[in-house]
Amino acid sequence: MTEENWGRLRQRLLKTVGQNNFTTWIEPLEFARVDDGVAIFNVPTNFMGNYVSQNFADLILHEFNLSGMSVQRLAFRVAANSSTRPVQTEQTAAADDAPLDGLDDEVLTDKTRIRAVGRTAPTKDLGDTLQAAPLDPRFTFDSFVVGKPNELAHAAARRVADGGPVTFNPLVLYGGVGLGKTHLMHAIAWELTARNPDLNVLYLSAEQFMYRFVQALRERKMMDFKHLFRSVDVLMVDDVQFIAGKDSTQEEFFHTFNALVDQNKQIIISADRAPGEIKDLEDRVRSRLQCGLVVDLHPTDYELRLGILQSKVAQQMMTYPDLRITDGVLEFLAHRISTNVRVLEGALTRLFAFASLVGREIDMELTQDCLADVLRASERKITVEEIQRKVSEYYNIRMSDIIGPKRLRSYARPRQVAMYLCKQLTSRSLPEIGRRFGGRDHTTVMHGVRRIEELKTIDGQIAEDVEMLRRSLEA
Repeated sequence: MTEENWGRLRQRLLKTVGQNNFTTWIEPLEFARVDDGVAIFNVPTNFMGNYVSQNFADLILHEFNLSGMSVQRLAFRVAANSSTRPVQTEQTAAADDAPLDGLDDEVLTDKTRIRAVGRTAPTKDLGDTLQAAPLDPRFTFDSFVVGKPNELAHAAARRVADGGPVTFNPLVLYGGVGLGKTHLMHAIAWELTARNPDLNVLYLSAEQFMYRFVQALRERKMMDFKHLFRSVDVLMVDDVQFIAGKDSTQEEFFHTFNALVDQNKQIIISADRAPGEIKDLEDRVRSRLQCGLVVDLHPTDYELRLGILQSKVAQQMMTYPDLRITDGVLEFLAHRISTNVRVLEGALTRLFAFASLVGREIDMELTQDCLADVLRASERKITVEEIQRKVSEYYNIRMSDIIGPKRLRSYARPRQVAMYLCKQLTSRSLPEIGRRFGGRDHTTVMHGVRRIEELKTIDGQIAEDVEMLRRSLEA
């Protein structure tokens, strides 16, 4: 294969994976040669080779074969010393008593070995390709900060990770981006295999499940695929919403699910929303997911975000022991960056790195200068009018009734809920909010806010209404 042919193949990959993925992961690959059915690439780092192998290898293999090249595997070598530093290691293959030909991207952690599905050479069965999964060693229960929004999910994950009789099957963890679903999934896998190293734990994304399924169809190895997935002790599938709308994959997932449940094997699923809210998910798959324990990871509150920041600061201080952070900075960040824990952690990492480079303590001035773009993006943009409209739709009343003078309970309570949400989700002052509600006095708004705060603690329905509205507005 010539460099020109690889260039054409890269253009097809660009259209498939998108510009960002292409620039980050595909463009740095340096094609070396094809040797006995193995396409060899030079890569800048081991990490890049591992990531490409785990996430794009099937696609690259597919493009090679479309081009008429007989390629069964990919190999990645660090460019600076490609003759001695392959990404795949013979030692780890030998440790598994598996032939090296059956493994593409062995990835070991320093704690234990978790099994995941790998790619296969044409002379090997799919069942021979279980290998170590790229679990993040940082994602353990010890490093998970527990607060009110995630305490139920944490407790359920802990129960499953303790092993023993299967009580929640499946366990479904759902919530928005950056709320801790993947952290808990990894933590469960670490804990299960630490307690029982012989346990066959299979962790993968729904996207990987689909790729393996398509590969088995293409290579006519469906029986091997079925055996592989139905012989595990614990099946963990991340981001299950990915298979929505993919009928054949959903059907195979459904049968795999049933087979494992019949064997009393544990299934753990994560998704970005509740099973009942996943569009284009088949009813039978949805009902199976809803038959176990479905747990919501709520958006973080101020106390949890502050706790996460304090935990991360302790870790950063190990890297930057001489840096000092002044009072009020963490509280400021916990207030301003409220939607995504990953953004919050990334902001803190950037802050420490910047302060180290410029040799300054981390104070409010440096924080606002360093994180200006993050803080702008995190500013609340919800308007009073948007809240009024959403509340009126939720309670099925007219918007004019929320703003108007009527004091009937059926109008007064939604009005107070709307005032409460305006106070929580916008930067408007009480007098401004009062003016938007038919020219009411700020004391009326204050009374409404306090009333809802009181009712939330004693009236479950009000608490649920407020939470549903808040999540709808912040979505």
